[in-house]
Amino acid sequence: MALEDRDPVRPRGQQVNGEVSGVPPLRSATAPGGSRTDMVAEGWEPAPCDGDVTARAAPRRTGQPEEALMSELSELVQKVVKSSSWWERHGVDISILACSFLLLPAGFLCLRSAQAIPFLAGVLILGVVHHTLTVKGSHLASHNALTESKSWGKVWAIFFIELCSAFTVEQGTYNHVKIHHGYTNIIGLGDSSTWKVPFLNRYVYMFIAPLAVPILTPLVALGLLRNVEWKAALRTLCCMCLGFYCHYWLLLHISGFQSPWSALLCMLLTRSLLAHPYIHVNIFQHIGLPMFAADRKPKRIHLMSLGVLNLPRNALLDWSFGHSLISCHVEHHLFPSLSDNMCLKIKPIVSQYLKQKKLPYNEDTYSSRLWLFLQRYEELMVHAPPITELVGIQ
Repeated sequence: MALEDRDPVRPRGQQVNGEVSGVPPLRSATAPGGSRTDMVAEGWEPAPCDGDVTARAAPRRTGQPEEALMSELSELVQKVVKSSSWWERHGVDISILACSFLLLPAGFLCLRSAQAIPFLAGVLILGVVHHTLTVKGSHLASHNALTESKSWGKVWAIFFIELCSAFTVEQGTYNHVKIHHGYTNIIGLGDSSTWKVPFLNRYVYMFIAPLAVPILTPLVALGLLRNVEWKAALRTLCCMCLGFYCHYWLLLHISGFQSPWSALLCMLLTRSLLAHPYIHVNIFQHIGLPMFAADRKPKRIHLMSLGVLNLPRNALLDWSFGHSLISCHVEHHLFPSLSDNMCLKIKPIVSQYLKQKKLPYNEDTYSSRLWLFLQRYEELMVHAPPITELVGIQ
């Protein structure tokens, strides 16, 4: 199993990322509210800033080339992967997805109840299942982390990304895997600028706009179909329509909704149940961290340790989104082909290694990042982010 994604050639075409990047506060190792982010680890001394445009950080040499650092870390992780069973590599995450499918009948049947508590339980079940399949399932499938077979990987990608998530495999995989992972926090490539909506104020963007995600996702997918071959576009359209119709049909015939509009409203409610943390997590883990020019980006291990942040573990989000999107995002960006469970298993090794080599290992709480965005929304989400130069490691 390949543990690293090679840097792809400079891409052409539209850039749409699955996650969001941002602007670097390099001089503070403590986020607002006193939570530690380790943005400036020991051995990383910020040099004087040139106004508000370019922050320069001059790292102390560890006496080891950057390529050797990544190679050494890869060997440590490879030993863990080789010694792990199939259950640890794939089985745990497949079981979570399978359990989510098994919960679907209970969710639809609960919606038949005229009482509030069973009905709300049905909404909760279907909402969590939907996000588990569309976020966790699609994310793992896009990285082929559910199986070691490329053929089955393609099948799972079509099922989770197109049928469940109403998106296109080709563009989704290209923009997330090739662009976002290949050029994490690189201005104009992996900076996820498409997530920014400058004309919305902070409260609308953070608390109201996420409710539109179920509507905007298929619309964006339809716009991207012009960039794929007609056969792939036709397949995507068929899968999207089938996924929507199955959900709609089950609400009418199993849950007993009497009108099409009530069924559609319930679809919107369940599909947007976790849309707020979905948007928040995507922007929290890259915005506020260093960004780079394409011709001045650092080596892979520095790029990922500087430009990615982990959030604390959370039972609901760990289940629905997966460890690689929550508490193991640094590990995921360093080794994107690993499953959620394997990212969690290698987390102690990666964190200890980066700290031992005096490289940043960014961590912060959900509440701290939310407060940061509410306080600095204009700087982080409206204005263009500054470019960071790490003097001496290009």
